[in-house]
Amino acid sequence: MGVRRMADRLTGFDPIQWGRVIQQKEMQSWLETLPAEELDVLEISGNEWRDARPWRSHRTENFPAFDVCDQPLSARFDLVIADQVFEHLARPYRAAGNVLSMLKPGGRFLISTPFLVRVHRFPIDCTRWTEEGLRNFLGEAGFPLAGIKTGSWGNRACVKANFTRWTSYRSRLHSLHNEPDFPIHVWAMATCDTTPKTEQERSS
Repeated sequence: MGVRRMADRLTGFDPIQWGRVIQQKEMQSWLETLPAEELDVLEISGNEWRDARPWRSHRTENFPAFDVCDQPLSARFDLVIADQVFEHLARPYRAAGNVLSMLKPGGRFLISTPFLVRVHRFPIDCTRWTEEGLRNFLGEAGFPLAGIKTGSWGNRACVKANFTRWTSYRSRLHSLHNEPDFPIHVWAMATCDTTPKTEQERSS
């Protein structure tokens, strides 16, 4: 066994980023509550969650072929996922409105974004939200506040570790203790109304 492999084994190496361990666990737990076999899913600029559940269907649309800031797709979905996407959007409010219009009545939007994470341009980096900010952002986009749940995780040690690189998680070295005032990632699931709104109602 090589020195590096031995070190990885002794420190409990996991290729997942330290800052995303809790985020991914909590998002997965939310998805576990949904009837996956009945859901048509759209994932924006990623396929991280394609195999998370036995979806009825899963579709990925990537930038620049699809720009969620531009216009919605004609198809409708039960679940739209945007994992670490919205910080890179020039017009996030318009994008969230387009997501809402792509959801079937009672559909859900699962979103995660960074907060105390250095600027990373893919191709641009524009916005950060706290839990409260993300909740209000989704509310302004037209999602009922009562149907929005949020989460966040971070600690100072992890914030510092990400100053120069994305640090992989090592269970014997890295604490998963949460310091609420130092969130690294923030996530939310928003449920739209069961009754479709007209275009005039969405813009009012």
